[in-house]
Amino acid sequence: MLWTLLLALLLLLLLQTQLSVCFRELRTGGSTSPGYSPSSSSSSSSYNATRQRLPGAIIIGVRKGGTRALLEMLNLHPDVEVAKAEVHYFNVEEHYRRGVAWYRAQMPFTLPGQLTVEKTPGYFAAPQVPARVWDVNPAVRLLLIVRDPAERLVSDYTQVLHNRLTRHKPYQPLEELLLHKGHIDPGYKALQRSLYHQHLARWLEVFPREQIHVVDGDALIRNPFPELRKAERFLDLPPRINPSNFYYNTTKGFYCLLSAGHDKCLDESKGRPHAPLSTQALKKLCRYFRKPNKLFFEMVGRSFSWC
Repeated sequence: MLWTLLLALLLLLLLQTQLSVCFRELRTGGSTSPGYSPSSSSSSSSYNATRQRLPGAIIIGVRKGGTRALLEMLNLHPDVEVAKAEVHYFNVEEHYRRGVAWYRAQMPFTLPGQLTVEKTPGYFAAPQVPARVWDVNPAVRLLLIVRDPAERLVSDYTQVLHNRLTRHKPYQPLEELLLHKGHIDPGYKALQRSLYHQHLARWLEVFPREQIHVVDGDALIRNPFPELRKAERFLDLPPRINPSNFYYNTTKGFYCLLSAGHDKCLDESKGRPHAPLSTQALKKLCRYFRKPNKLFFEMVGRSFSWC
């Protein structure tokens, strides 16, 4: 009987000690000592260091410019964790009113030294967003991926058309939306999203140019590695992404990703055939974009081979 009582007391003491450790970890938020390195082999330390952090980098756009591809490619890097879904914190009032704590809660769990990245292409063209991003983190690094604005417009329309048809809702042909009495309609929203210089000007009123890295979306599709290496340097990441991380999928017609023996391709919505646009309408569109494109090239200090 005495031995049974002693054994029970011993078990209670062990349980109390374990509970004390757990409560201490909860109070400290799982923090670790300043000397902790992400490469530590201690599984318990790794668990304690894991928490949600505000993004150190944001892919701000452009819509239909390759933001998903860029995010997934950056996620190949061992020091990067990405928010899987578009957060729309800064450009959707309902989300913004929930505050920074809600925004942080949408982020992945990371270790000290890892970079959190989120992407919401709607940020780029929303006038209120640059100042809001600055208020949350003036040191954040911004990635802007651009592509031929005419192709981006057609891709934008194609996605909206697909979504409407999926819901069995009618939608006007592209040329009816794009042209008014034979001329380009400047009020067409998809056209306005392709006026990159107007949107970038608002960001440059808030952020210094060196905090915004421009990614060539057309080059990223043709040959991903050089663009990813530039992005690594901009984000101060050690070079860990290699040409071997990519392979060309002839069936899909674009590059897929390889990591730790597993491959990943973007979903079926990527590479979807574009809605038709007549040669005459395309020429008008390209002429319309000449001046806006020139202004954008001057702002970023480089040019692109656009129509």
